[in-house]
Amino acid sequence: MAVGRDTQLVACRKGQALGLGGGIAQRGTFAKAWHNDVIAVAMTPGPRHVPKPVCEITIELREKGVNTGVLILNAGGGTPRDAPSSGGHAATFGLEHREIDLIGRHKLLIEHHGNVKAHFIYKVRFVLKRVKIPAIVLCQSPVSFEDFEAVGVSTRNKEGGTPGTVVGIVSEIVRSESVSQEKLNEIVSKVKSCLREIEQGKFT
Repeated sequence: MAVGRDTQLVACRKGQALGLGGGIAQRGTFAKAWHNDVIAVAMTPGPRHVPKPVCEITIELREKGVNTGVLILNAGGGTPRDAPSSGGHAATFGLEHREIDLIGRHKLLIEHHGNVKAHFIYKVRFVLKRVKIPAIVLCQSPVSFEDFEAVGVSTRNKEGGTPGTVVGIVSEIVRSESVSQEKLNEIVSKVKSCLREIEQGKFT
């Protein structure tokens, strides 16, 4: 895959999908970048592809020279069992051992979430309990470091009960909608800044 002046190798399918568009990204898909710098995690797939806005954000990062892989979780819907309320979801959020291993091989995690803060803060906690990695949270709903700290998540400002750490937040990212260039610029800026901090050993 040629991106700007650099060539990035992206292997991007778990296996043949079903129905219309068979062979396009599905649950369990892992698109591996040439270097394990950043992994963007989508909770669920779109009907035929890596869902918006995950795809657009990943392409933007690659165009800006950031090696970014994509993982679509196999059980990314619903809420974790340790959340106070399931919120009416029949599905239970979880991670496979393979997914934990894949995320842990990278320097920085980007988690894509939706608009229900009372759900996704616990999904973030679930992931960061199992993977020691700095994470940037993208979501639609406004959320603060204090919101994560209140449920025991470590942040760049305060150590909590998770090995992984929330080091950045970008809100107003609407699921299944295109992302404005202003927001893309904000994401790229925060990702590059966090990668520099990681290289300096800040979050070890």
